[in-house]
Amino acid sequence: MAAVPRDAGSGPAAGARFFCTAGRGLEPFLMREVRARLAATQVEYISGKVFFTTCSNLNMLKKLKSAERLFLLIKKQFPFTVSSVSKGKIYNEMQRLINDDPESWLNAISIWKNLLDVDAKKEKLSQRDANPLKRNVEENDIILAKKLKTEQMEEIQENRECQLEKQIEEEILEQGDFITEREQFQEEFESDVAKAAAARNQSDLTFRVSCRCSGAIAKAFPAQEVGRVIGIALMKQFGWKADLRNPNLEIFIHLNDIYSVVGIPVFRVPLASRAYIRTAGLRSTIAWAMASLAEIKAGAFVLDPMCGLGTILLEAAKEWPDVYYVGADVSNSQLLGACDNLKTAGLKDKIELLKVSVIELPLPSESVDIIISDIPFGKKFKLGKDIKSILQEMERVLHVGGTVVLLLSEDHHRRLKDREQSSIPVSSQGSHTGEPGIEKCLNPDEEPSVSETVSSSFEAGHQECIDKMPPFGSLVPVECYRVSLGKTGAFICKYKKSHSSGLEQAGHCRPRSSPYASAVQLEGGCLQDLDSATELQVHRLP
Repeated sequence: MAAVPRDAGSGPAAGARFFCTAGRGLEPFLMREVRARLAATQVEYISGKVFFTTCSNLNMLKKLKSAERLFLLIKKQFPFTVSSVSKGKIYNEMQRLINDDPESWLNAISIWKNLLDVDAKKEKLSQRDANPLKRNVEENDIILAKKLKTEQMEEIQENRECQLEKQIEEEILEQGDFITEREQFQEEFESDVAKAAAARNQSDLTFRVSCRCSGAIAKAFPAQEVGRVIGIALMKQFGWKADLRNPNLEIFIHLNDIYSVVGIPVFRVPLASRAYIRTAGLRSTIAWAMASLAEIKAGAFVLDPMCGLGTILLEAAKEWPDVYYVGADVSNSQLLGACDNLKTAGLKDKIELLKVSVIELPLPSESVDIIISDIPFGKKFKLGKDIKSILQEMERVLHVGGTVVLLLSEDHHRRLKDREQSSIPVSSQGSHTGEPGIEKCLNPDEEPSVSETVSSSFEAGHQECIDKMPPFGSLVPVECYRVSLGKTGAFICKYKKSHSSGLEQAGHCRPRSSPYASAVQLEGGCLQDLDSATELQVHRLP
């Protein structure tokens, strides 16, 4: 994902300070994304949030894929001390978030308004450009009106030109320096009017406060009470009016034992809510993170052998379109849901769906470049077979040097970690340690300091996760990230195929008259019942 240059004049000139919320464990993915997509600087993180500075406009900010929500930062500071302090003193400390530095609030509001104004102007221009005939008619009317007015003014000007010149000369001689004084007075007056208008616009703002408290402060102060205290301070300081239903502005406050953060949501709808996904399955941010870890290149053959509703393939195809995508699943309901999602996203011609078992993939050995898959955790969908059989089939169809990215439950990860390391010689284990980026494993349980940067955290080398992951046959572990799926945890694990697995010689290649298996194929997002003897032809992009 290459960095995109900023459109001049479309964003904050000096760069604005933002932060995004992210699922636990996705911080490294989000930090890489804001650097690559937004050319962000001063990238920092605290658990669940990533802070950065960028000059990007709203159109670019909307493209963030690994973030939950985006905020314009107003304040970030150390937490309030709750123990042995009266509630009154804590409330005063909370109000000082506003009263001690009102300028930072006004600056943030100014940047927020500028972002929205620029976006609204671009939207208006795009609507005009969408109807060139109407625009041409309007422009012709304006030109004719201006031409007529100009002719009338020229006629009047000719009759009075001499009188006006003489009158101006007389006024200059009589008034002298008074003209200069009047101009200065006029400039000062206009400046005062502009300031008054700005103050009036500020006071006309309606707002509401969304507060989230956790840790010790949550036990002492309900979030609703904190929001009330902050709201009163804002009304007193700026004259804003509270509106809980449809405010112009929302103020977000998060207080816990590690930090206090105040910001303005840039978009009302979370970035993680994808308009192009009709039926949600795997969290879209997790799906995008997995796809980004796979390092997809143009022309690659990407397979999800347990695609479910197709979320991973949708996220990948939106970001990396010039790729051949295939999804497979044994569930009719999941495949039909995937079909609906493909149609909604406009990707029915980009992704091919198959009804087939993950342990009997209708693909030649070593024919796939990348495999990305969410292995079912066994709560809603049972595997039916041991994960070993699944990985063996993935290993068979993956070519040497290919990549596998899997989302594993804690139980699956533990089973792979504890299994006997007898699939390849010990001398070949750990041969991946020279590859770039393999020493990246975030442990979300370790809370960093407020100002800790990406370089001081993820490059430090949390090698423990990798060391505990033994190779599986020819699949060598490269990266591992522990992530949160809400109430449960999981691991995003990346493998590389180091050498030919030799499964064909061991009899794992099923004998057929053709190297392709028969299957029920869903072409263009629609289910087609094919004859059982029909062969699936796999087309590779040039």
